[in-house]
Amino acid sequence: MNCATIRFNEVLMARPIAWCRSSRRGIQVRLLRWVQPWDSTDERLRKILTQHVSILLGLLTCLFLLGISAVCQTDVNEVHVQPRLPLPETTTTAASTPSSDGLVKEGLTTRMRPLKVDVDLVLVPVTITDPMNRLVTGLEKENFQLTEGGVQQDVKSFSSEDAPVSLGLIFDTSGSMSSKIDRARDAVGEFFKTANPQDEFFMISFSDSPEEVSDFTSSAEEIQNKLVYTVPRNRTALLDAIYFGISKMRQAKYAKKALLIISDGGDNHSRYTEGEIKSLVKEADVMIYAIGLYDHYFPTPEERLGPQLLSDLAEMSGGRAFTVDNPNDLGDVATKIGVELRNQYVLGYRPNNKVRDGKWRKIKVKLLPPKGLPPLRVYARTGYYAPGE
Repeated sequence: MNCATIRFNEVLMARPIAWCRSSRRGIQVRLLRWVQPWDSTDERLRKILTQHVSILLGLLTCLFLLGISAVCQTDVNEVHVQPRLPLPETTTTAASTPSSDGLVKEGLTTRMRPLKVDVDLVLVPVTITDPMNRLVTGLEKENFQLTEGGVQQDVKSFSSEDAPVSLGLIFDTSGSMSSKIDRARDAVGEFFKTANPQDEFFMISFSDSPEEVSDFTSSAEEIQNKLVYTVPRNRTALLDAIYFGISKMRQAKYAKKALLIISDGGDNHSRYTEGEIKSLVKEADVMIYAIGLYDHYFPTPEERLGPQLLSDLAEMSGGRAFTVDNPNDLGDVATKIGVELRNQYVLGYRPNNKVRDGKWRKIKVKLLPPKGLPPLRVYARTGYYAPGE
Protein backbone atom coordinates (compact mmCIF):
# COMPACT_ATOMS: atom_id res chain seq x y z
CA MET A 1 0.00 0.00 0.00
CA ASN A 2 1.56 3.34 -1.07
CA CYS A 3 1.53 6.56 0.89
CA ALA A 4 -1.27 8.21 -1.15
CA THR A 5 -3.55 5.23 -0.48
CA ILE A 6 -2.76 5.34 3.22
CA ARG A 7 -3.59 9.03 3.34
CA PHE A 8 -6.92 8.50 1.55
CA ASN A 9 -7.96 5.83 4.05
CA GLU A 10 -6.84 8.06 6.91
CA VAL A 11 -9.06 10.86 5.59
CA LEU A 12 -12.09 8.56 5.67
CA MET A 13 -11.23 7.62 9.25
CA ALA A 14 -10.81 11.33 10.16
CA ARG A 15 -7.27 10.65 11.53
CA PRO A 16 -4.22 12.94 11.39
CA ILE A 17 -1.90 12.09 8.51
CA ALA A 18 1.23 14.07 9.43
CA TRP A 19 3.28 10.84 9.83
CA CYS A 20 3.59 10.53 6.02
CA ARG A 21 5.27 13.88 5.48
CA SER A 22 8.58 12.29 4.40
CA SER A 23 7.43 11.21 0.94
CA ARG A 24 5.46 12.68 -1.97
CA ARG A 25 5.29 16.08 -0.42
CA GLY A 26 2.88 17.49 -3.00
CA ILE A 27 0.17 14.88 -2.40
CA GLN A 28 0.73 15.06 1.34
CA VAL A 29 0.17 18.85 1.43
CA ARG A 30 -3.01 18.67 -0.61
CA LEU A 31 -4.40 15.94 1.64
CA LEU A 32 -3.49 17.84 4.77
CA ARG A 33 -5.33 20.92 3.51
CA TRP A 34 -8.39 18.79 2.74
CA VAL A 35 -8.36 17.05 6.12
CA GLN A 36 -7.50 20.13 8.18
CA PRO A 37 -11.15 20.98 9.17
CA TRP A 38 -11.54 17.45 10.51
CA ASP A 39 -8.19 17.35 12.22
CA SER A 40 -9.61 17.38 15.76
CA THR A 41 -10.66 15.04 18.48
CA ASP A 42 -13.54 12.56 18.14
CA GLU A 43 -15.44 14.44 20.84
CA ARG A 44 -15.48 17.66 18.82
CA LEU A 45 -16.62 15.77 15.74
CA ARG A 46 -19.51 14.22 17.64
CA LYS A 47 -20.59 17.64 18.92
CA ILE A 48 -20.60 19.10 15.42
CA LEU A 49 -22.59 16.18 14.02
CA THR A 50 -25.03 16.35 16.93
CA GLN A 51 -25.66 20.05 16.28
CA HIS A 52 -26.27 19.50 12.59
CA VAL A 53 -28.63 16.57 13.24
CA SER A 54 -30.59 18.65 15.79
CA ILE A 55 -30.99 21.51 13.30
CA LEU A 56 -32.09 19.11 10.57
CA LEU A 57 -34.66 17.44 12.85
CA GLY A 58 -36.00 20.86 13.86
CA LEU A 59 -36.47 21.87 10.23
CA LEU A 60 -38.21 18.61 9.39
CA THR A 61 -40.54 19.05 12.36
CA CYS A 62 -41.48 22.57 11.25
CA LEU A 63 -42.17 21.39 7.71
CA PHE A 64 -44.30 18.54 9.05
CA LEU A 65 -46.39 20.90 11.19
CA LEU A 66 -46.82 23.36 8.32
CA GLY A 67 -48.00 20.50 6.12
CA ILE A 68 -50.63 19.51 8.66
CA SER A 69 -51.81 23.12 8.93
CA ALA A 70 -52.14 23.42 5.14
CA VAL A 71 -54.17 20.23 4.93
CA CYS A 72 -56.48 21.37 7.72
CA GLN A 73 -57.18 24.66 6.00
CA THR A 74 -58.34 22.98 2.79
CA ASP A 75 -61.37 21.47 4.57
CA VAL A 76 -64.37 22.33 2.38
CA ASN A 77 -66.47 22.74 5.48
CA GLU A 78 -64.44 25.73 6.69
CA VAL A 79 -63.79 29.12 5.17
CA HIS A 80 -60.53 30.95 5.82
CA VAL A 81 -60.23 34.08 3.68
CA GLN A 82 -57.72 36.51 5.16
CA PRO A 83 -58.50 40.20 4.47
CA ARG A 84 -56.12 41.78 1.98
CA LEU A 85 -58.16 44.91 1.24
CA PRO A 86 -59.37 47.74 3.51
CA LEU A 87 -62.83 46.72 4.69
CA PRO A 88 -65.76 49.12 4.91
CA GLU A 89 -66.43 50.31 8.43
CA THR A 90 -69.36 48.67 10.22
CA THR A 91 -71.55 49.88 13.04
CA THR A 92 -72.27 47.38 15.78
CA THR A 93 -76.01 47.37 16.41
CA ALA A 94 -78.71 44.86 17.15
CA ALA A 95 -79.02 42.13 14.52
CA SER A 96 -82.15 41.68 12.41
CA THR A 97 -84.90 39.75 14.14
CA PRO A 98 -87.49 37.45 12.57
CA SER A 99 -91.16 38.31 12.70
CA SER A 100 -93.89 35.83 13.57
CA ASP A 101 -94.10 34.64 9.96
CA GLY A 102 -90.37 33.90 9.85
CA LEU A 103 -89.44 36.88 7.68
CA VAL A 104 -86.75 39.35 8.72
CA LYS A 105 -87.58 42.83 9.93
CA GLU A 106 -85.37 45.80 9.18
CA GLY A 107 -82.20 46.14 11.18
CA LEU A 108 -78.43 46.22 10.88
CA THR A 109 -76.28 43.12 11.13
CA THR A 110 -72.64 43.03 12.19
CA ARG A 111 -71.61 39.89 10.33
CA MET A 112 -72.63 37.81 7.34
CA ARG A 113 -74.13 34.42 8.08
CA PRO A 114 -75.37 32.32 5.17
CA LEU A 115 -79.13 32.04 4.69
CA LYS A 116 -79.93 31.95 8.39
CA VAL A 117 -82.47 34.26 10.01
CA ASP A 118 -82.06 32.63 13.42
CA VAL A 119 -80.43 29.44 14.63
CA ASP A 120 -83.39 27.36 13.43
CA LEU A 121 -84.98 28.94 10.35
CA VAL A 122 -83.32 28.72 6.93
CA LEU A 123 -84.64 30.93 4.11
CA VAL A 124 -83.99 29.94 0.50
CA PRO A 125 -84.80 32.41 -2.34
CA VAL A 126 -85.82 30.57 -5.53
CA THR A 127 -86.23 31.74 -9.15
CA ILE A 128 -88.14 29.67 -11.73
CA THR A 129 -87.82 30.10 -15.53
CA ASP A 130 -89.31 28.36 -18.56
CA PRO A 131 -87.45 27.02 -21.67
CA MET A 132 -87.62 30.52 -23.20
CA ASN A 133 -85.80 31.93 -20.15
CA ARG A 134 -88.94 33.73 -19.02
CA LEU A 135 -89.84 34.18 -15.38
CA VAL A 136 -92.52 31.85 -14.00
CA THR A 137 -94.78 33.23 -11.27
CA GLY A 138 -97.98 32.02 -9.60
CA LEU A 139 -96.64 28.76 -8.16
CA GLU A 140 -97.73 27.59 -4.70
CA LYS A 141 -95.99 26.04 -1.71
CA GLU A 142 -97.14 22.56 -2.79
CA ASN A 143 -95.12 22.90 -5.99
CA PHE A 144 -91.80 22.86 -4.13
CA GLN A 145 -89.83 20.08 -2.46
CA LEU A 146 -86.67 20.81 -0.50
CA THR A 147 -83.96 18.46 0.79
CA GLU A 148 -80.95 19.03 3.02
CA GLY A 149 -78.19 16.45 2.84
CA GLY A 150 -80.56 14.22 0.88
CA VAL A 151 -83.22 14.33 3.64
CA GLN A 152 -86.56 15.94 2.78
CA GLN A 153 -87.43 19.00 4.87
CA ASP A 154 -90.82 20.39 5.84
CA VAL A 155 -91.30 23.84 4.27
CA LYS A 156 -92.73 25.96 7.09
CA SER A 157 -93.03 29.33 5.35
CA PHE A 158 -93.62 30.37 1.75
CA SER A 159 -93.61 33.83 0.22
CA SER A 160 -93.57 35.40 -3.23
CA GLU A 161 -94.00 39.04 -2.28
CA ASP A 162 -91.80 41.92 -3.45
CA ALA A 163 -89.56 42.59 -0.43
CA PRO A 164 -87.05 45.49 -0.25
CA VAL A 165 -83.50 44.60 -1.24
CA SER A 166 -80.02 45.81 -0.36
CA LEU A 167 -78.11 45.83 -3.65
CA GLY A 168 -74.50 46.54 -4.50
CA LEU A 169 -73.53 47.55 -8.03
CA ILE A 170 -70.08 46.20 -8.99
CA PHE A 171 -69.13 48.20 -12.10
CA ASP A 172 -66.16 47.42 -14.36
CA THR A 173 -64.15 50.52 -15.32
CA SER A 174 -61.08 48.73 -16.73
CA GLY A 175 -59.56 49.90 -20.00
CA SER A 176 -61.34 47.27 -22.11
CA MET A 177 -64.71 48.84 -21.20
CA SER A 178 -63.93 52.02 -23.15
CA SER A 179 -66.19 51.19 -26.10
CA LYS A 180 -69.00 49.83 -23.88
CA ILE A 181 -69.09 52.20 -20.95
CA ASP A 182 -71.99 54.33 -22.23
CA ARG A 183 -74.21 51.29 -22.85
CA ALA A 184 -73.30 49.91 -19.45
CA ARG A 185 -74.36 53.16 -17.78
CA ASP A 186 -77.66 53.05 -19.66
CA ALA A 187 -78.21 49.46 -18.50
CA VAL A 188 -77.86 50.57 -14.88
CA GLY A 189 -80.53 53.20 -15.52
CA GLU A 190 -82.88 50.54 -16.91
CA PHE A 191 -82.26 48.33 -13.89
CA PHE A 192 -83.12 51.13 -11.46
CA LYS A 193 -86.48 51.61 -13.18
CA THR A 194 -87.57 48.31 -11.62
CA ALA A 195 -86.44 49.34 -8.11
CA ASN A 196 -88.64 49.33 -5.05
CA PRO A 197 -88.88 52.76 -3.31
CA GLN A 198 -87.59 51.14 -0.10
CA ASP A 199 -84.52 49.58 -1.75
CA GLU A 200 -81.02 50.69 -0.83
CA PHE A 201 -77.94 50.69 -3.07
CA PHE A 202 -74.20 51.15 -3.00
CA MET A 203 -71.69 51.21 -5.86
CA ILE A 204 -68.14 49.91 -6.26
CA SER A 205 -66.14 50.52 -9.43
CA PHE A 206 -63.01 48.55 -10.22
CA SER A 207 -60.03 48.58 -12.54
CA ASP A 208 -56.60 47.95 -10.96
CA SER A 209 -58.36 47.91 -7.59
CA PRO A 210 -61.91 48.33 -6.24
CA GLU A 211 -63.12 51.73 -5.11
CA GLU A 212 -66.29 52.64 -3.23
CA VAL A 213 -68.02 55.26 -5.38
CA SER A 214 -71.19 55.52 -3.30
CA ASP A 215 -72.17 54.38 0.18
CA PHE A 216 -75.62 52.93 0.85
CA THR A 217 -78.33 55.25 -0.42
CA SER A 218 -82.00 54.99 -1.32
CA SER A 219 -81.47 57.36 -4.24
CA ALA A 220 -80.91 55.57 -7.54
CA GLU A 221 -80.34 58.97 -9.14
CA GLU A 222 -77.33 59.55 -6.88
CA ILE A 223 -75.72 56.34 -8.16
CA GLN A 224 -76.39 57.25 -11.79
CA ASN A 225 -74.94 60.73 -11.35
CA LYS A 226 -71.69 59.28 -10.00
CA LEU A 227 -71.53 56.80 -12.87
CA VAL A 228 -71.06 59.70 -15.25
CA TYR A 229 -67.61 60.38 -13.78
CA THR A 230 -66.27 56.84 -14.11
CA VAL A 231 -63.33 56.67 -16.55
CA PRO A 232 -62.23 53.31 -18.09
CA ARG A 233 -58.53 52.60 -17.50
CA ASN A 234 -55.96 49.98 -16.51
CA ARG A 235 -56.57 46.32 -15.65
CA THR A 236 -59.34 44.20 -14.06
CA ALA A 237 -59.44 43.34 -10.34
CA LEU A 238 -62.82 41.60 -10.48
CA LEU A 239 -62.30 39.17 -7.58
CA ASP A 240 -61.12 41.95 -5.27
CA ALA A 241 -64.24 43.96 -6.15
CA ILE A 242 -66.52 41.02 -5.32
CA TYR A 243 -64.75 40.59 -1.98
CA PHE A 244 -65.22 44.29 -1.25
CA GLY A 245 -68.90 44.12 -2.21
CA ILE A 246 -69.68 41.13 0.00
CA SER A 247 -67.84 42.76 2.90
CA LYS A 248 -69.84 45.96 2.38
CA MET A 249 -73.04 43.94 2.81
CA ARG A 250 -72.28 43.74 6.52
CA GLN A 251 -73.88 47.18 6.66
CA ALA A 252 -77.02 46.10 4.77
CA LYS A 253 -80.40 47.02 6.21
CA TYR A 254 -82.48 44.26 4.63
CA ALA A 255 -82.35 40.48 4.78
CA LYS A 256 -82.52 40.23 0.99
CA LYS A 257 -79.07 41.08 -0.40
CA ALA A 258 -77.71 40.97 -3.96
CA LEU A 259 -74.74 42.09 -6.04
CA LEU A 260 -75.13 43.13 -9.66
CA ILE A 261 -71.82 42.75 -11.55
CA ILE A 262 -71.35 44.43 -14.93
CA SER A 263 -68.05 43.41 -16.53
CA ASP A 264 -66.53 42.50 -19.88
CA GLY A 265 -63.91 39.95 -18.95
CA GLY A 266 -62.03 37.80 -16.49
CA ASP A 267 -59.79 38.83 -13.65
CA ASN A 268 -56.14 39.73 -14.25
CA HIS A 269 -55.13 41.94 -11.32
CA SER A 270 -56.65 40.68 -8.02
CA ARG A 271 -54.96 39.73 -4.78
CA TYR A 272 -57.69 37.23 -3.93
CA THR A 273 -57.87 33.87 -5.69
CA GLU A 274 -60.88 32.33 -7.38
CA GLY A 275 -61.02 29.60 -4.74
CA GLU A 276 -61.06 32.13 -1.89
CA ILE A 277 -63.89 34.13 -3.44
CA LYS A 278 -65.95 31.00 -4.10
CA SER A 279 -65.55 30.03 -0.45
CA LEU A 280 -66.64 33.52 0.58
CA VAL A 281 -69.70 33.39 -1.69
CA LYS A 282 -70.71 30.06 -0.16
CA GLU A 283 -70.49 31.58 3.29
CA ALA A 284 -72.31 34.86 2.55
CA ASP A 285 -76.06 35.27 2.22
CA VAL A 286 -75.72 37.39 -0.92
CA MET A 287 -77.14 36.55 -4.35
CA ILE A 288 -74.93 37.39 -7.32
CA TYR A 289 -76.31 38.52 -10.67
CA ALA A 290 -73.86 39.17 -13.48
CA ILE A 291 -74.00 40.76 -16.92
CA GLY A 292 -71.04 39.73 -19.06
CA LEU A 293 -70.15 41.98 -22.01
CA TYR A 294 -67.85 39.71 -23.97
CA ASP A 295 -66.04 40.28 -27.25
CA HIS A 296 -66.25 37.70 -30.04
CA TYR A 297 -62.64 36.71 -29.34
CA PHE A 298 -60.70 36.44 -26.07
CA PRO A 299 -57.12 37.74 -26.38
CA THR A 300 -56.01 36.42 -22.96
CA PRO A 301 -56.62 33.25 -20.89
CA GLU A 302 -58.20 35.36 -18.13
CA GLU A 303 -60.83 36.69 -20.52
CA ARG A 304 -61.56 33.20 -21.83
CA LEU A 305 -62.25 32.07 -18.26
CA GLY A 306 -64.34 35.14 -17.45
CA PRO A 307 -67.77 33.81 -18.49
CA GLN A 308 -67.34 30.57 -16.55
CA LEU A 309 -66.12 32.43 -13.46
CA LEU A 310 -69.18 34.68 -13.31
CA SER A 311 -71.50 31.77 -14.09
CA ASP A 312 -70.05 29.65 -11.27
CA LEU A 313 -70.29 32.44 -8.70
CA ALA A 314 -73.87 33.30 -9.68
CA GLU A 315 -75.06 29.68 -9.62
CA MET A 316 -73.44 29.07 -6.25
CA SER A 317 -75.24 32.06 -4.73
CA GLY A 318 -78.67 31.32 -6.23
CA GLY A 319 -78.45 34.18 -8.75
CA ARG A 320 -77.91 34.14 -12.51
CA ALA A 321 -75.30 35.20 -15.06
CA PHE A 322 -76.26 36.66 -18.45
CA THR A 323 -74.02 36.89 -21.49
CA VAL A 324 -74.56 39.90 -23.75
CA ASP A 325 -72.99 39.83 -27.22
CA ASN A 326 -74.70 42.99 -28.42
CA PRO A 327 -74.34 46.03 -26.11
CA ASN A 328 -77.75 47.18 -27.36
CA ASP A 329 -79.30 44.28 -25.41
CA LEU A 330 -77.87 45.48 -22.11
CA GLY A 331 -80.97 47.42 -21.09
CA ASP A 332 -83.32 44.48 -21.62
CA VAL A 333 -81.11 42.13 -19.59
CA ALA A 334 -80.80 44.63 -16.74
CA THR A 335 -84.58 45.01 -16.67
CA LYS A 336 -85.01 41.22 -16.57
CA ILE A 337 -82.70 40.96 -13.56
CA GLY A 338 -84.60 43.71 -11.76
CA VAL A 339 -87.91 41.95 -12.36
CA GLU A 340 -86.50 38.64 -11.14
CA LEU A 341 -85.37 40.17 -7.88
CA ARG A 342 -88.97 41.35 -7.33
CA ASN A 343 -90.57 38.00 -8.15
CA GLN A 344 -88.68 35.36 -6.24
CA TYR A 345 -90.16 32.62 -4.11
CA VAL A 346 -88.77 32.32 -0.59
CA LEU A 347 -88.92 28.93 1.13
CA GLY A 348 -88.37 28.71 4.87
CA TYR A 349 -87.69 25.50 6.81
CA ARG A 350 -86.31 24.31 10.13
CA PRO A 351 -83.59 21.68 9.50
CA ASN A 352 -84.10 18.17 10.82
CA ASN A 353 -80.38 18.12 11.61
CA LYS A 354 -80.03 20.13 14.83
CA VAL A 355 -76.28 19.60 15.27
CA ARG A 356 -74.36 22.88 15.67
CA ASP A 357 -71.18 21.84 13.89
CA GLY A 358 -70.61 24.87 11.65
CA LYS A 359 -70.34 22.63 8.58
CA TRP A 360 -71.58 23.05 5.04
CA ARG A 361 -75.10 21.68 4.50
CA LYS A 362 -76.02 20.90 0.91
CA ILE A 363 -79.57 21.80 -0.07
CA LYS A 364 -81.57 21.12 -3.22
CA VAL A 365 -84.88 22.56 -4.36
CA LYS A 366 -87.03 20.35 -6.59
CA LEU A 367 -90.04 21.62 -8.49
CA LEU A 368 -93.34 19.73 -8.66
CA PRO A 369 -95.01 21.80 -11.41
CA PRO A 370 -98.73 21.73 -12.25
CA LYS A 371 -99.68 19.55 -15.19
CA GLY A 372 -99.44 21.08 -18.63
CA LEU A 373 -96.39 23.27 -17.98
CA PRO A 374 -93.19 22.80 -20.02
CA PRO A 375 -89.94 21.79 -18.31
CA LEU A 376 -88.97 24.50 -15.85
CA ARG A 377 -85.58 25.42 -14.42
CA VAL A 378 -84.85 26.13 -10.76
CA TYR A 379 -82.26 28.65 -9.52
CA ALA A 380 -81.46 28.46 -5.80
CA ARG A 381 -78.49 28.38 -3.45
CA THR A 382 -76.64 25.10 -3.23
CA GLY A 383 -76.24 25.10 0.55
CA TYR A 384 -75.45 26.99 3.74
CA TYR A 385 -73.21 26.79 6.81
CA ALA A 386 -74.83 25.46 9.96
CA PRO A 387 -74.45 27.48 13.17
CA GLY A 388 -71.46 26.65 15.34
CA GLU A 389 -71.37 26.12 19.08
